[in-house]
Amino acid sequence: MPQGQPSVVPDDGLTTRQRRNRALVMVHTGMGKGKSTAAFGLALRAWNQGWPIGVFQFVKSAKWKVGEENALRVLGASGEGGSVAWHKMGEGWSWVQRDAQQDNEEKAREGWEQVKRDLAAETYKLYVLDEFAYPMHWGWIDVDEVVEVLRARTGTQHVVITGRNAPGKLVEFADLVTDMSKVKHPMDAGQKGQRGIEW
Repeated sequence: MPQGQPSVVPDDGLTTRQRRNRALVMVHTGMGKGKSTAAFGLALRAWNQGWPIGVFQFVKSAKWKVGEENALRVLGASGEGGSVAWHKMGEGWSWVQRDAQQDNEEKAREGWEQVKRDLAAETYKLYVLDEFAYPMHWGWIDVDEVVEVLRARTGTQHVVITGRNAPGKLVEFADLVTDMSKVKHPMDAGQKGQRGIEW
């Protein structure tokens, strides 16, 4: 494919500019490392363009210190690029006790309701729905509803969803899907995550 040239030009009645500026749904899934990292890299580009950014972290605990959060909050407050709002809706992962798991399910649903409100209000230009594939995979959030809401969103709102086991209907609907496959990881050799690499 020549540089900058699509391999297919659809007969959709849109101009090249209209097609180029169409809002995208992106999915980063798979068993490999780097799904959230790639989404936060996208957020850095969006910040540089002056876009308002909403980060919604599903499942991950509000107590966890995520390196990208601090960096993006500082950038968002700098007044140089776009604004950054960070929302956490989790208390930990799926292997915690059952009570905490039920709390996570409720927080995930509350988080999705907030995303829907923000999409309707066109609050952000980029939505990072971090680890959102998990609540759909576990049946906490209805995939059909997610696809319908994303299909009906107005304006130029881009959405990136991360997490393993992205549901097939979401993958089929999305404009860009990347499957991060693991070839090798230090945890395979018994090494735990470390500062600056995992968080």
